Amino acid sequence: MKPSLFVVGLPLVIGGCTSTLPPDVLASSAAVEQPSARPVAYRSPISGYVSRQPVDPKPWRRQNDLQAPAKGDAQ
Repeated sequence: MKPSLFVVGLPLVIGGCTSTLPPDVLASSAAVEQPSARPVAYRSPISGYVSRQPVDPKPWRRQNDLQAPAKGDAQ
């Protein structure tokens, strides 16, 4: 016989003969008794839409001065 048959078949036969499942595979009774599903509510896909129109550019110097460090050096 081919040795690969034993390598593949023997673990399958031995695994099929086990009588109990490991404890981490068993379902807990709390999950079976009370399934928790969130209620379904409709929410529009465009509910957070805000209309934005193009505007003219604003002067950048004041914005740059507000963002720059107080002493002028990066720390």
